[in-house]
Amino acid sequence: MIEIGDKIPERLGVDQDGNEITRASLAGQKVILYFYPKDNTSGCTAQACSLRDGIDDLRDAGYTVIGVSKDSAKSHRNFIEKHRLPFPLITDESTELNQAFGVWVEKSMYGRKYMGTMRTTFVIDETGVVRAKMAGREIKTKEHAAQLMKLVEQLDK
Repeated sequence: MIEIGDKIPERLGVDQDGNEITRASLAGQKVILYFYPKDNTSGCTAQACSLRDGIDDLRDAGYTVIGVSKDSAKSHRNFIEKHRLPFPLITDESTELNQAFGVWVEKSMYGRKYMGTMRTTFVIDETGVVRAKMAGREIKTKEHAAQLMKLVEQLDK
C-alpha cells in the first residue's frame, strides 16, 4: 500500500486513449492522482466537475490532474466528453493500481458486502513521492478542487 513518503509505482496504467502513464513520464511534474468508484455516478461526476472547474487554479499551482477508476477506456472517453473533463483518466479494470495504492477495499451497501474503490486523492511531488493523501468522507466531492488548493498551498509553503 502506497503511503505518504512512498514513491509511486513505475507503471500507473493506460488512459482512455491508450497512452501509457508512468512515473518516468510524469517526472518533473507535480500530480494530483485521484481514485474514484465509477464514471457517471452522482458523487464521481460532482468530484470530476469540481476538478474540471478548478483546473486553472490547480495548473497555476503547478499540478497535473489524473483520475483513476476500474471503468473501461470507452466509459472514460464518454465520461470525459459528456462533462468536458480536461484531464486523462486511467483505466484500471484489473484493479492492480487500486490495490497498489491500497484503495481497493471491502465496502458495504444495504448490508451487502463487496469490493470497491475508496474515494482517495494523492498529491505527488516532481520526484514521484506521495506528499499528501485525502480519503473517504474527508473528500467533499462538490468542493474537491478547493480542498486540494488549500492542501497544496500548505504543502508548497
